[in-house]
Amino acid sequence: MLKQRVLVALILLPIGVALIFVGGLAYLAMVAFFMAAAVWEYAHLFTAIGRRPARFLMVGAALVWMIARYVWGFQADAFVLTAVTLVLMVYHLWDYEHQSAKAPQSGVDFAVSLSGVVYLGFLGAYMVSLRQLPAGAWWVLLALPVIWIADSGAYFVGRAWGKHKLSPRLSPKKTWEGYLAGVLTGTIAGAVLAWVYPLLAGQAIAGMTPFEGAVLGLLISALAPLGDLGESMFKRQAGVKDSGHLLPGHGGAFDRVDSWLWAGVLAYYFVLFVT
Repeated sequence: MLKQRVLVALILLPIGVALIFVGGLAYLAMVAFFMAAAVWEYAHLFTAIGRRPARFLMVGAALVWMIARYVWGFQADAFVLTAVTLVLMVYHLWDYEHQSAKAPQSGVDFAVSLSGVVYLGFLGAYMVSLRQLPAGAWWVLLALPVIWIADSGAYFVGRAWGKHKLSPRLSPKKTWEGYLAGVLTGTIAGAVLAWVYPLLAGQAIAGMTPFEGAVLGLLISALAPLGDLGESMFKRQAGVKDSGHLLPGHGGAFDRVDSWLWAGVLAYYFVLFVT
């Protein structure tokens, strides 16, 4: 399993880094693909327990939100949320009326559909907004590697020395020792990357000092695991190990982006604060 994870990462990582630097529609397409796939998997998790989310509408709505954020920034968010809410309500009213035997709890189904679009579409769009900031490519390449490095630190330390369960019901294998190791490695990674990137860029990058990189690394590595636990909550309720099988050894798209949702938001507002 570990070898498979490493192999997939080695193949996809250079492509992802290249698209981050290219930016524009290429980067938008990458983020939109992963978030749309995650929305699909989110809907599938609830389908597994008898709910009837509007899967195709949810994916379409998430894609619209990504595109709108790319074109108009946050100005379109209120309109998109309003339109998505009304369209989903109409769909579930129709579903209840015409498929009443299959849809006895359409009110709950509506809540599932809307929450999936907001959680993965709205929050996921912050990865688009982060890239559009000045020096956005470098900020994305600070936020995401911090997650990966923190996850690796938590995994190896937790596996070797973990004794105290962090969240026995949501994620039995996670330990406090692993979590603290992840926070430490994530903080160090943030400082090191913020020090190295200006050297690679050949110029100063506003706000990206080692101290500020360490603070951002601390915030992401301490709080982004909540995204992982949030996804675990959905999977536990659905009774599955992975949200999907998109990436061999890594599970589904939702399994990969669960921490991105938090990291994108944290990094975006941190950058606004320090620059």
